[in-house]
Amino acid sequence: MDSQLDPGANISPRSLLDTDLYKLTMQQAVLHHFPDAQSTYNFTHRDANIYFTRQCYEQFAAAIPRFSALSLTPEERTWLQDTCPYFKRSYLDYLAAYRFKPSQVQVSFVQRASDSDEGRIEIEVSGPWAEAIFWEVPLLATLSEIYFSTVDKDWNYEGQEDRAYGKGTELLEAGCAFSDFGTRRRRSYHSQDLVVSQLVRAAKDHPGRGKLSGTSNVHLAQKHGINPSGTIAHEWFMGIGAMRGYEHANNIALDLWEEVYPKGQRLLALTDTFSTKAFFQNFTADVDRARRWHGLRQDSGDPFVFAPQAKEVYEQLGIDPGEKLIVYSDWLNVEKAIALKKQCDELGLNSAFGIGTFFTNDFRSLLSGGKEKSKALNIVIKMASINGLPCIKISDDLTKNTGDSETLLRVKDIFGLPK
Repeated sequence: MDSQLDPGANISPRSLLDTDLYKLTMQQAVLHHFPDAQSTYNFTHRDANIYFTRQCYEQFAAAIPRFSALSLTPEERTWLQDTCPYFKRSYLDYLAAYRFKPSQVQVSFVQRASDSDEGRIEIEVSGPWAEAIFWEVPLLATLSEIYFSTVDKDWNYEGQEDRAYGKGTELLEAGCAFSDFGTRRRRSYHSQDLVVSQLVRAAKDHPGRGKLSGTSNVHLAQKHGINPSGTIAHEWFMGIGAMRGYEHANNIALDLWEEVYPKGQRLLALTDTFSTKAFFQNFTADVDRARRWHGLRQDSGDPFVFAPQAKEVYEQLGIDPGEKLIVYSDWLNVEKAIALKKQCDELGLNSAFGIGTFFTNDFRSLLSGGKEKSKALNIVIKMASINGLPCIKISDDLTKNTGDSETLLRVKDIFGLPK
């Protein structure tokens, strides 16, 4: 059996670029604006009914020191330079010298009971923001892979190629533009590699209305010859809100981003860090900026409410909604993506889709004879503090709010949000 498929295999990091593109774009922006900022990140497992085992924890803890061996290869640097012209030479120099520092990661295991082998895993990352920012994606991907090789083994890869190819084909034939966004919660490296290869095959076999826009995974984009895709994550807005104040945090975050990417590159605004209501309050204050930014990314709440709201905002600003793009990225599947595209088409908006867990962690339970799904982990690592100040996120999905409770209440007061 291939060692990648062997549940007992030793799981090790593959490449420094086995991460999402927005980690690189944000790292460059952090180095430009906040090179001395200090940060902390905390892990959250959103499903209280699923536990890790001590074996899973021990394998995860043992994997962390191995990241220090990773470095950008000359071939990877050349590819980045050619493929991503928005990366400055000075940043590529930094990335070439970058090494993971395992001492920045603290992990512990909290048993359910004294006689139990099950428990919760706690993770904290601390260090300079420009360094710590790189830990989130590989830690989550590694933990998920170890969990599904040590705890939940009720699955296999049978049918995965056909399933991925079928999903890609259905999206393409429906005219959808889509990317793989599945690195953080993938079942394994192999599962994401398999998915990307089959999406590429589907795109070659079904040219026409739809489009495979790429993958968020930089390493797999290089491997499969497609575009790396992605722009900004919540932590950019969270950190700036904590340091610069929340009332105009969205505006400041967008303006600082444009200073790094000034020629219309990577200008896709994430709307829900402090709620979409708060974002639009800020966004409508600068019509010229709203014209410059290519579009918006919807990542929580009811996606079918978002496009009509976005259209109304653009029309109020005197901007043709047909010139703008809405990217959806929250727990999508084929059916939802096609329905959202239909809605956007009817509203005269352009749409695209970043599909994550449904691509890279969609498996069936063997014990159920394939009738039931093998549940993916719902895990995140979020910024907890910057320069000693607490960071918060107020999602459009109330179950996803994170951070210091007093700061959450204060920011909700600022934007007139329900408590």
